[in-house]
Amino acid sequence: MSLTKKIILALILGLGAGLAFNIFAPEAFKLLDAYALTPIGSIFLKAITMLVVPLVFFSIILGTAGISDPKKLGRIGGKTIAYYLITTCIALIIGLTVAFIIQPGAGGAFATEAANFEPREAPPVVDTLLNILPTNPINAMAQGNMLQIIAFAVLVGFALARLGEKTEGLLSLVRQGNEVMMYLVKLVMYLAPYGAFALIASAIGKLGIPALQAMLLYMLAVSSALILHAIITYGSAITFLARRNPIEFFKNFSPAMIVAFSTSSSNATLPISMRTAQERLNVSKPVSSFVQPLGATINMDGTAIMQAVATVFIAQVYMVSLSFGDLVTVVLTATLASIGTAGVPGVGLIMLAMVLTSVGLPVEGIALVLAVDRILDMMRTVVNITGDASCAVVVSSSEEKHIVNQEQTSTTSSL
Repeated sequence: MSLTKKIILALILGLGAGLAFNIFAPEAFKLLDAYALTPIGSIFLKAITMLVVPLVFFSIILGTAGISDPKKLGRIGGKTIAYYLITTCIALIIGLTVAFIIQPGAGGAFATEAANFEPREAPPVVDTLLNILPTNPINAMAQGNMLQIIAFAVLVGFALARLGEKTEGLLSLVRQGNEVMMYLVKLVMYLAPYGAFALIASAIGKLGIPALQAMLLYMLAVSSALILHAIITYGSAITFLARRNPIEFFKNFSPAMIVAFSTSSSNATLPISMRTAQERLNVSKPVSSFVQPLGATINMDGTAIMQAVATVFIAQVYMVSLSFGDLVTVVLTATLASIGTAGVPGVGLIMLAMVLTSVGLPVEGIALVLAVDRILDMMRTVVNITGDASCAVVVSSSEEKHIVNQEQTSTTSSL
């Protein structure tokens, strides 16, 4: 049985077990929760949290080193990076807006979970921006200050790219460190079915039907934001920037979207995604070969939407009011994190832990979204690779116009 099927089965069994204990055996549930469900869930959460800092550090360095390669910088690189960063910001704004409209965590359904949590006072927006650069990078890593870790990693990656051959050994070491982290992510994801069962059974067993209702609203919020982003943002880009029919774009790219839904991995889908873009969307091979692999590394709009909605959801669950400064921090952190979010299943949860930490929300809140995350992971992977393809179409169309303009200018000059 595949990992996806195991997690979905664990979700169903956890929901059933939690509801059954909540309704028929609440006293027996307390014993089971104390000695089995909570320990198993805590082990899984600690395993996720353990990987946050090293994974972010290594992956951001590699992403920045690739982007900052002088050979790749230029007209196409500038357009691609600008497109990815802008669409990621738009995705986060859509996610936050939908979450505040639907309010999936409001209503007091999770009041018991939030009883012992005291939110910290949010710092001013100016302080948040000024504190991006760390005075002590090692201390930032020890404290889990994610914005500072990302800023330092970006600088290191840029330096490695500029120094080239002088630092090939260090860059190779960073690649090896990233491989180790990704292997550990895979190991942790093997625990996901057990963690999903324990965490959802514990949550539902404590809170009953209202908890299930709130999670369904969370799924609705994430799904709605993903669909709106794909239609509005990518559809508009294809229509106005590439001057093409968005319906034909989605129709022709659908084979890759189906594969993405089944694999939940941008990297695994990359070969068919590139082939589909080149053969069915008429994207030039050089543009496709540069834009789409880069997108699989730094463009994670679907993951960003999940992080935005989940952050608001968890804040509402714990009855914490997010200030404007907190929302800015969410946008900054999630946008920068998208540079290093690896295109494999499960990494989005680790990045969510980073975003929650950046605004002072408890990482334990991940327990409330974990059980349905695998289902939503399929949808957001589709959005991720669709964003890569839309960028490839837009950049390819722009390059064609640039070549035509150059030829016209050259002809005029010769005349």
